[in-house]
Amino acid sequence: MEFYDVVKKRRSVRAFKNDPICEKSLARIAQSLQDAPSACNIQPWKFQIVFNQELRNKIYSCYTRPWLKEAPAIIVALADMDKCWKRLDGRPIADMDIGIAMEHVVLAAAAENLGTCWICAYNVEEMDRSLEIRQPWTVLAISPLGYAASAPAPINRKPITEIFEVIN
Repeated sequence: MEFYDVVKKRRSVRAFKNDPICEKSLARIAQSLQDAPSACNIQPWKFQIVFNQELRNKIYSCYTRPWLKEAPAIIVALADMDKCWKRLDGRPIADMDIGIAMEHVVLAAAAENLGTCWICAYNVEEMDRSLEIRQPWTVLAISPLGYAASAPAPINRKPITEIFEVIN
């Protein structure tokens, strides 16, 4: 699939089929993650694709939308807060690195005709505790992963003139 087609195709999916995910698709998604840039190329992440029902239930206990349970897998994006690059004031930028890496993953998923939906609206400490994630690691994002039950509805976007400016 052409890159710009993938970008246009990618939507947040909130209804999933229970069809199994192809191993070759998972391998290509993993490759896109490995290719993602990070500050100083530290790659302070680990992404887990969770098929295990017990772990999925733990994730669901922290984010209880029914559609999360429909997908055959859940992506868990972990960040190493100690090893990530720090700004000059000492603040870690793991959120930014995970954001870039997660976007690589969800775009690769879209290229594989898989649906995703970024989720960050959960209590991080509760999620870490539930999944037994220990510092310096933390769960910064999750997403269902699977084939969409139906095509997502078209979405309205702001005009380009409102969001993009060339300054000469």
